Amino acid sequence: MCTSPESLCSFCPQPFKEFVEYVVNLKFDEEPNYAKCISLFDSIVGPNPDIRPINTDGAQKLIHQVGQKRGRISLEGETDEQPKKKIRMGMPATQWISVYNARRPMKQRYHYNVADSRLVQHIDKGNEDGLFISCISSCANLWALIMDAGTGFSSQVYELSPHFLHKEWIMDQWDRNYYITALAGANNGSSLVVMSKGTLYTQQSYKVSDTFPLSVPRRKPTDETQETLRTSAFPSQHVKEKWSKNLYLASVCYGRTVS
Repeated sequence: MCTSPESLCSFCPQPFKEFVEYVVNLKFDEEPNYAKCISLFDSIVGPNPDIRPINTDGAQKLIHQVGQKRGRISLEGETDEQPKKKIRMGMPATQWISVYNARRPMKQRYHYNVADSRLVQHIDKGNEDGLFISCISSCANLWALIMDAGTGFSSQVYELSPHFLHKEWIMDQWDRNYYITALAGANNGSSLVVMSKGTLYTQQSYKVSDTFPLSVPRRKPTDETQETLRTSAFPSQHVKEKWSKNLYLASVCYGRTVS
């Protein structure tokens, strides 16, 4: 969901925003609390069902009847039968996760909802201003770019490929002493790979897997402040607030919520 509840309901009464937030944050297999959803609007529709613009009296009765039917089924069935898992139909909820590290004041820039054709414009402009890509992500086949002056890189190349990943191009860049510093894949199967010079490492390998890699290299922990933020939309409203506290975007990703 690329539109935040605040933006979607900016001209609506507060209960509409609360309702959207509740729906967005439901787990994929979680059954909605219909009574709670109805009660959110009590403050604006009034207690008298006859004058409500949307009559919820029938919905209240339906909830009561469904509860009674479930009660009868559980009594008539075998007592040792395991309850069936409830499944909620529809698309799973999604979210942005952004990570902020404490840094000395520096220049940082972000772009989101960037189409393939606009990548060159944003990246070239950033390079002209002395910025390099530090992180990338994808949402709905559009890209998010984080560029800043604190990467320590001396040069950078990137490739937008129609498949994930373009092995030959990556190996060619390794021969030129460029190393992968950011990558992301889109829903349509394309990938954006960024490779840089001036990294702290001189050897690199990668593996494409159908599952999340559970084994990661161990790194010596450093004494630094870090914050993590989860939002339904790209955190553009929060980034400047973090910058004022010398917290800068270190990583950003987009995906479905965990049930």
